Amino acid sequence: MTEFDLIRRYFTRATPGAFLGIGDDAALLVASKGKALAVSSDMLVCGTHFFPDADPFMLGHKTLAVNLSDMAAMGATPRWATLAIAMPVADEAWLERFSAGFFALAQQFCVELVGGDTTRGPLNLCVTIFGEVPAQLAVRRNGAQIGDEVWVSGTLGNAAMVLAHLKGSIVLSTEEFAACSPALHQPQPRVALGLALRGIANSAIDISDGLLADLGHILEASQVAAEIDFSLLPSSSVMHTYVQHPLGKQSILSGGDDYELCFTAPVLRHADIINISTRLELPLTCIGKIVAGSGCIVHDASGNQIDVEACGYDHFR
Repeated sequence: MTEFDLIRRYFTRATPGAFLGIGDDAALLVASKGKALAVSSDMLVCGTHFFPDADPFMLGHKTLAVNLSDMAAMGATPRWATLAIAMPVADEAWLERFSAGFFALAQQFCVELVGGDTTRGPLNLCVTIFGEVPAQLAVRRNGAQIGDEVWVSGTLGNAAMVLAHLKGSIVLSTEEFAACSPALHQPQPRVALGLALRGIANSAIDISDGLLADLGHILEASQVAAEIDFSLLPSSSVMHTYVQHPLGKQSILSGGDDYELCFTAPVLRHADIINISTRLELPLTCIGKIVAGSGCIVHDASGNQIDVEACGYDHFR
């Protein structure tokens, strides 16, 4: 099978939303009137972001999901994507499963694959995603205001606990592993939430490297500080079992791979956010507030400050 056979068989689909899709030197995309293009790239490297024996269907899902999460954080509607793959060999069974997982999620969010590249090399997956958003309604990192409430969607820590189990740092029961595993292998991008937060949230970011690290990017960009109540952080029933375990606490605060949204909004929009939570059937939890200063202070229910050793994942630390 040649490189071009591979592309035609596994990655060529109709692209009615693009002026020109796969098959030429470049795709031609036309943004809708009054919309700005939101563009983001994410790379998944075997051995760094996933294990060599990762299920290819789930890996196809996650490869696109992490990029959709970036669109969600900006309040953008995802439209198109490109996919670049390096792989040691053209394994047809693997490609069949991977592309099925990728396109299942793409179809769910109406994303068209309009180009990319394939090459021989260590397994490496890179997506560039394109979305649309009215420029004035894009939710950015630098808009947090003193007095804003800090919110997170879903629950935190499950993905990090699964990874710790796979690395042998902790042992989860079969039932616990099954309950937490989807968070790591098939994260659900919060696109609908991102769209609903347009005009409500002052700032937002997706939680990929850990709550404290990613909230820290908002704080730095906005030149403010935050106070977070650890007892308010949303966690699953499995995480409740481990919340007093050092690894459990670290997973919730800085484990990463959650792909939930962290956002800030004025207190006056509290009821609006609760309504969004009800409409989307998605837990949204207020975990603290934005204050003057710099950095993030985490305290317990009694107001005692909690020391946090690690602040999130860094590829070069």
